[in-house]
Amino acid sequence: MEQQSNGDARGTRPVRIANCSGGQMEPGWQMRKQASLGQVDFITGDWLAENNIAQEATAMDAGTGEGFKKNAWDGLQLSMDVIAEKGIKVVINGGGLGPQNLAKRCQELVDKNNYGLTVAYVSGDNIVGRVRSSLKESGKLPGSFQDMSGNNHKDATFTADQVLACTAYLGARAIVKGLENGADIIICGRVADAAPIMGAAWWWYGWSDTDYDRLAGSFLAGHIIECSAYASGSNFSGFTRFPMETFIDSGFPIAEVEQDGACVITKHEGTGGMVTEETVKCQLLYEIQGNVYLNSDVKALLDEAEIKEVGKDRVRLSGVKGRPPPPTTKLAIFFKGGYEAQNLANFAGYASRRKHKLYETQIRARLEEMDLLKSFDILEFQAIGNAREDPRFMFESTTYSRIFAQAKSPEPLSALKLLLADNTQQKPSGLHWAQDMRTADPKSFYVYYPCIMPQDEIEEAVHLLEKGGKTEQSIPCTRPPAYEYFDEKRDSYDPVNPTPLESFGPTVSMPLGNIVIGRSGDKGPNVNMGLFTDRAEIWEWLRSFLTLDRMKSLVGRDWKDEFKIERVEFPRIFAIHFVIYGILGRGVSSSTLLDNRGKGFTDYIRAKHVDVPKKFLQWTWEEGDDDF
Repeated sequence: MEQQSNGDARGTRPVRIANCSGGQMEPGWQMRKQASLGQVDFITGDWLAENNIAQEATAMDAGTGEGFKKNAWDGLQLSMDVIAEKGIKVVINGGGLGPQNLAKRCQELVDKNNYGLTVAYVSGDNIVGRVRSSLKESGKLPGSFQDMSGNNHKDATFTADQVLACTAYLGARAIVKGLENGADIIICGRVADAAPIMGAAWWWYGWSDTDYDRLAGSFLAGHIIECSAYASGSNFSGFTRFPMETFIDSGFPIAEVEQDGACVITKHEGTGGMVTEETVKCQLLYEIQGNVYLNSDVKALLDEAEIKEVGKDRVRLSGVKGRPPPPTTKLAIFFKGGYEAQNLANFAGYASRRKHKLYETQIRARLEEMDLLKSFDILEFQAIGNAREDPRFMFESTTYSRIFAQAKSPEPLSALKLLLADNTQQKPSGLHWAQDMRTADPKSFYVYYPCIMPQDEIEEAVHLLEKGGKTEQSIPCTRPPAYEYFDEKRDSYDPVNPTPLESFGPTVSMPLGNIVIGRSGDKGPNVNMGLFTDRAEIWEWLRSFLTLDRMKSLVGRDWKDEFKIERVEFPRIFAIHFVIYGILGRGVSSSTLLDNRGKGFTDYIRAKHVDVPKKFLQWTWEEGDDDF
């Protein structure tokens, strides 16, 4: 099919927005695939997460980076010829802390090849200078900022010199302004993950900034596709029901956003993976905040969201309602946290748990003798895995010990590594070390400190470049015309009028995952998790069974009384959503957990054995062969 130019098609049909990246490791050739394999109007990409802004700041300070994500630049170099030929517009957040640097690289490429494209970049998100100045002058953050770190950062203090980066989450306003003024490629820094998709649809239809239902719909379209293949087969907990070959190379998603903000999620024909109601539901429930999802431009209400298959690899999302945005936006501060190390060792066979305990007791005793225990901010001895009873081969008998340590200086961590070496001949039986011991060497880490700040204090603008890379025009952006305060006490409730569980008849014990799928992720120190069934017949049992207390019990020994839990229902899609506050500690890079982003949490809960009504057995599916 011949591409219809943006100028001819704008507003007359759904805008086709193809996303090419969901994280900093996404390879550049995925952008070229999205541009080449079929008709699209926009390519968007999300390369930023709450951890890699600090990485870019560290690289810039060391003189080894320009602030932007390398893979984003790779994608632009690989794809620019196709983008120019087909008239595709590009909006990405891969500019990181140096969007102007990446924009200038793009302009050099445009000039060299006479592509005739207009390049722009967005500013206003980077406010590290203001934060450092306030800390120097008063020892505090600016007075209008609100600390959202909770108990996970109750002892955290940092100075201006320790602050690595500070970025406010922008919306789509500068993107729209850039497109209105002729930009073909817009490089952003820390805009919200969905903002590139929102901005594309907003401009395409010429919506006003009070078209809240439409904006909210495009916001959720962006939310669905911004994690790339997560909407089209990757990270899909229901994969066991399908041939494994389906998921070897999942095609990346496309959102066809309609005039009213509803959308159809699809992918290029002939690519792997799949787009189904289940894959889209999983992504809808991923990393949201409950039934109200906040954004700088709109507040999205998800209670009436509907997801319906309308064709092969075509799923329609509708029913999202919008309200004015809150007067504040999310603010991510990163500061130097000190040093950390991981010491890994394996234990084989008999009495593994007792071996782990002896190992910990030995090491703590030696540290106490050396007067080093108080030198650690964190020192955890973690026993990972369980040895199988009557193992069939050695891997089934192997667990490993993870000693996770953090300190303000590297010396205690180096001393710990040396101590473990000195203790080699006194080790418990069955201990064998990993070949690669580099994780035991001290390395610096940073801490993510979440806040919110008033939107009206942001000075956002879009800058259009001219040939040679100089700024031809800088266009300031207005703030939202109206705000609506959001009650920080979010909806949370147990099932209303639940059906007594005994009324469902006899039960059988099995993994919850045999009848429920879902997805989980991180929101700083918190885990969010959505679980759902694909059967109306099971929904009433599921909502009656999965109470707040039930979830606490399923979390098991990982639950602590200091955590807080919220629960809401989405009956139109047979889903229940939970947020567990504080379970990731300080979150992301400074979390002590193996699963420091909560990605595996849903499948942990799905592995729990629960009493399921026997009458549902006709709709269960099994895990598959566990041999490997």
